[in-house]
Amino acid sequence: MNGFTLYSMPSSGNSYKIRLFLSLSGRTYRHVPLESNSAELEAAKASGTLPLGKLPVLVLADGTTLTESGAILWYLSQETDFRPVNAMAQARALEWMFFEQNRLEPVIAVRASLRSYPHLAEQATPQKMDTLLHDGMALLSVIDTALMDAKWLTGASPSIADIALYGYVHSSGTRGGYNMDAFPYIQNWCARITALPGYVPLEYIP
Repeated sequence: MNGFTLYSMPSSGNSYKIRLFLSLSGRTYRHVPLESNSAELEAAKASGTLPLGKLPVLVLADGTTLTESGAILWYLSQETDFRPVNAMAQARALEWMFFEQNRLEPVIAVRASLRSYPHLAEQATPQKMDTLLHDGMALLSVIDTALMDAKWLTGASPSIADIALYGYVHSSGTRGGYNMDAFPYIQNWCARITALPGYVPLEYIP
């Protein structure tokens, strides 16, 4: 697999997952940044560059497009050590990835967005922010408990499930305002991910 073009939002955890995984797996690619609330993003939506109207989008060498961060990670992980081998481990990885998109992202990522993007500030009512804080702490506790007796989410080595959850969890404190001191196992897990060969931070744009 080569010749990728990635359309991604530099500040988005969903887009960061893909940039991080491409770096961890040693792949080169062309990056097209489309930041939130930008004219470039609106133009890409209008032109049909983003089939589902959102980021990230991975374009393969033959022009085939892939959307949804989980699907892109699943595709890119084939023939890598980040794809679990047996059926149950694969199911566990998908289990965590569905948890991330269906439960974690609508809470953790939304609170971070409301705190980070000026054009969303009017939506950040005290009641909404308090609810997102309460619900997010409960969700982070689920992850922390899972990591209490395990270094990684699905086995003895890191998988795409770890990368998928790391995208938003690693910045839950700085961007989302969550008290990460309450989650020591998450903090240790984040440190293990940053130590992986090829790791790049959210701010890194190729």
